[in-house]
Amino acid sequence: MKRNIFIFHGTEGYPEENWFPWLKAQLEEKGFQVFVPQLPTPPVVPAKISEWFDVLKDYEQYIDENTVLIGHSLGGIFTLRILEKLGHPVTASFFVGTPIGVLPIANYDRDVSFSGFAFDWEKIKANAGKTAVFQSDDDPYVGLENGQELAKHLGIELSFVPNAGHFNAKAGYLEFPALLEKFEQIVK
Repeated sequence: MKRNIFIFHGTEGYPEENWFPWLKAQLEEKGFQVFVPQLPTPPVVPAKISEWFDVLKDYEQYIDENTVLIGHSLGGIFTLRILEKLGHPVTASFFVGTPIGVLPIANYDRDVSFSGFAFDWEKIKANAGKTAVFQSDDDPYVGLENGQELAKHLGIELSFVPNAGHFNAKAGYLEFPALLEKFEQIVK
């Protein structure tokens, strides 16, 4: 059985940034097929979630019950929206520094215009498979309470990482061993 893994970047992000290339290489060594799609995130003008779903259409055939979704920041919101739309569960879903509407959020206006913050938690929980939520206490973009609330909605314990910032290159995150370890515990 071949598992397909998706890593969704955040605002103004791209597939070769942060820990994405490292995690992709680690997972491909284990035999997974890993997709890190480039999603439209123009500077200044907020991204539109409909444009992200347009990109996802090219990958729909790879999203099934054996799929794992990993979302960073705005990519985490996108992951939540995917889970709301799916007609079946996935194997697992991971959320890293994901804003869900609890202030403080540095880009609240931009994020709310991207997708809004009203989520169908029942549908998400039914489709998310096994889950993990990573959040830090010094994230300059997404307050810790977002991770706490997201974990609560999913019925899991928060994977709290102190002093990790936004889990991006600026915070020193070119590798993410804690995420890989959690992945290996959850995805068999």
